[in-house]
Amino acid sequence: MARSSFSVVIPASTANLGPGFDSIGLALDLYMTVDVSPAEAWDVIYEHDGFEGLAKGVDNLIVATITTIAELHECEAPISKLVVQSDIPLGKGLGSSAAAIAAGIEIANSLLGLNLSEKKKVLLGSEFEGHADNVSAALLGGVTISYFDGKEIDVVHIPKPKMGAVILVPPKGLLTEESRGLLPEQLGHSEATRSSSASSVLSAAIAQDDWETAGRMMEKDVFHEPYRKQLFLDFDAIRSVCRELGAFGMTISGAGPSLFVAVKLGTEQEVAEKLAEQFTYYECIAVRPDELGTRVK
Repeated sequence: MARSSFSVVIPASTANLGPGFDSIGLALDLYMTVDVSPAEAWDVIYEHDGFEGLAKGVDNLIVATITTIAELHECEAPISKLVVQSDIPLGKGLGSSAAAIAAGIEIANSLLGLNLSEKKKVLLGSEFEGHADNVSAALLGGVTISYFDGKEIDVVHIPKPKMGAVILVPPKGLLTEESRGLLPEQLGHSEATRSSSASSVLSAAIAQDDWETAGRMMEKDVFHEPYRKQLFLDFDAIRSVCRELGAFGMTISGAGPSLFVAVKLGTEQEVAEKLAEQFTYYECIAVRPDELGTRVK
């Protein structure tokens, strides 16, 4: 066994970035911090409002991740108290569940002294989450481009993307399952090819820090945007104003209901303020990429 009292910091994340469906993730500088200490029973304490409905014991997602990893390694995790502080809103398309899973993986790794590789952590996280985009970004930081088939994982990691962003967060959350229910069972071959091409160019542009091209590709998605945009108040108007403000591109953050706007580094606060003036339904948050991913303090 390793450390018994420590803290883990996990970034928020946005996923898809348009046509990078279930494969592209970006870590953001909004954070969940979990303070871990020995206890006689599993106890999860949330110090911010908005988390009242989450389980506080063994059914909590962080705890369940820890205990499952312990079982996989045929050992028992030391019972702990987890005190959670979080800037990541629940159910708003900013990777709150991925952050909880990443926290559980890193806590299990520290409590049990597992020395898990980064690739193994991402594989475990993808298995728990069901897809790799949010959890890989939460674990590694920066941009991650992942292939996950349910058994194997391959990830290209771009640690320091040079861009800023604005997140438009609505007052009401949305379950990912609810949003996924809007998607068709099948796409036509020509549609899938077009969106796959956009995803390929998006990935290559991000790798080269060409966010002007990446922004254009973000807006060429046909995998999910046409089916989900109905969920967003003023979607087309927001995209139009973002273009007027010189943003690289606007797209849905993950499964929604937040929107993600990629902007030139250093302009994120100005763009957030201007969007907030025009679209008062949303909270407009200026953010930058997180470059460190999940870390133990």
